[in-house]
Amino acid sequence: MNSSFNRGEIPRNTTLQHNDDKIGNDRLLTGDLQIVHDSMLDGLSQLADYFGFSKVMGQLYGSLLLSAEPLSLDDMMARLSISKASVSTNIRALEHMGMVRQVWVRGGSGRRKYYQAETDFWQIFSNFLSGRELRDLEHALAVMEENHGRISAALADLPPDQQILARLYLDRIAQMQALFRFAQLIINSVLNQVSGRDVSDVSSVELQ
Repeated sequence: MNSSFNRGEIPRNTTLQHNDDKIGNDRLLTGDLQIVHDSMLDGLSQLADYFGFSKVMGQLYGSLLLSAEPLSLDDMMARLSISKASVSTNIRALEHMGMVRQVWVRGGSGRRKYYQAETDFWQIFSNFLSGRELRDLEHALAVMEENHGRISAALADLPPDQQILARLYLDRIAQMQALFRFAQLIINSVLNQVSGRDVSDVSSVELQ
């Protein structure tokens, strides 16, 4: 049996039966469920904002994650009370990041696109680290390397007082380079050690 059924997930190639009434009623929550639902969406929107993304992206992902069935753009627009253009733009960004995927739904309108949240959280996290974070680190290191070289080449021609300041610049840049290279090492080490593993079984990561 496919292990994804054991986790309650819907395999990528599964045909889904759409039920407009069920999806419509899915958001009619009461009591603690409503409180938790709203708290999760707020938390994910704040998390998205913290990492420099749109808060709407966090809310959309939360809506899909907490939905029992795939949602269309219209469903998400109604649930979050935001424009269809905003939903469309942000859902494309989530799809590009591998956080949501489009699914075909039996019984759904042929004109509508339906989406489902990716629930392999380690895959999302590793994509984020290996993509944006490593690129940002590499860019920062390249800029610092260029600046370090520029100051080193000009050092001998600077006035004595500015040479003192230039050496301070070189020292500070070198410290930052060491920190960024260490961060780069941490990310690569974590990705290499837990790649392909069930992270629920990981209790520690050893750096070598």
